[in-house]
Amino acid sequence: MAKRKLTRRQAWRIEKIQAERAQRAERRESQLNAQLEGGELGPEQAGLIISHFGRSVDVEALEGPLAGSIHRCHLRANLGQLVTGDRVVWRAANDGGVVVAAQPRSSELQRPNNQGELKPVAANIDFIVIVFAVEPRAHANLIDRYLVAAEASGIEPVLLLNKVDLLDTDAGDYLRPLLEQYEALGYRVLKASTTAAHGLDELKQLLKDRISVFVGQSGVGKSSLINALLPGVDLKVGELSEQTRKGRHTTTTARLFHFPDGGDLIDSPGIREFALWHVDPDQVLDGFPELRELRGHCRFRDCRHESEPGCAFRAALDEGRISASRFNSYRQILQSLQDGQLRND
Repeated sequence: MAKRKLTRRQAWRIEKIQAERAQRAERRESQLNAQLEGGELGPEQAGLIISHFGRSVDVEALEGPLAGSIHRCHLRANLGQLVTGDRVVWRAANDGGVVVAAQPRSSELQRPNNQGELKPVAANIDFIVIVFAVEPRAHANLIDRYLVAAEASGIEPVLLLNKVDLLDTDAGDYLRPLLEQYEALGYRVLKASTTAAHGLDELKQLLKDRISVFVGQSGVGKSSLINALLPGVDLKVGELSEQTRKGRHTTTTARLFHFPDGGDLIDSPGIREFALWHVDPDQVLDGFPELRELRGHCRFRDCRHESEPGCAFRAALDEGRISASRFNSYRQILQSLQDGQLRND
């Protein structure tokens, strides 16, 4: 898709807005420098970002007399993109505090935004819990995209079917072969229902003493699960649209919660698409373990796995060793990489 050409007025407005933002950032940085030089801030201490709001974050104090308290903090301009789950060094102030340094991350989940810029979603994660449900209808390609992202990030994925009480209905028939397929590939698959109070204890046990992020499209019940796992949190729960049977966004920013028995859970805003423009074709292939084994077995090194003779992928498909749905999902993701490159050229 070709880039839309901006009019002179549109280009002027964009340039003006960017200049105003830069000026605001410069003024804010000058104010922070004045506070630092004037000794208006408290001593440096360890903190944890539990939610993110543009150029400010909520930081939980991890040590000292303020341990456990939450403070709205500004960010120094040279810290890069900090997200929920980041461990930081911060200093208290009368109006909250200032984050002055970021600690190294052990892992991070990233995704491109609508402008193609790579943005971190959450940091220092042990599990990516991919939540899907009978309604809104689960899309295997979205699940596969999350699995590719998990593999590329080096983070263990967990597939969680929510609203399992609807699995025995006509609407849930399509999910049974999908679940069997993922289980056969060796993925950890859990089932839960907040309505029937099913599977919650097993889920709690898995997440105990780990840092996990819930991802998935809007309406799959992430907020309901968190309310069941963490009584008293009372997140807003949205109903499905009567017309589209798709979810409505209720979570607007990623937020971290603590389990009473140990472990942390990050709830991320629901999304209906998960772009993978930041990964390359080899990383996509790594996210499909049954296809990964076929790497290098095609007759031609530049095989596109379409109609070329001696294609190992096509042979495995014809012999039933790989599923047509997963192979099609793999090719859709590869095509989206090419579309993303054209969009950003």
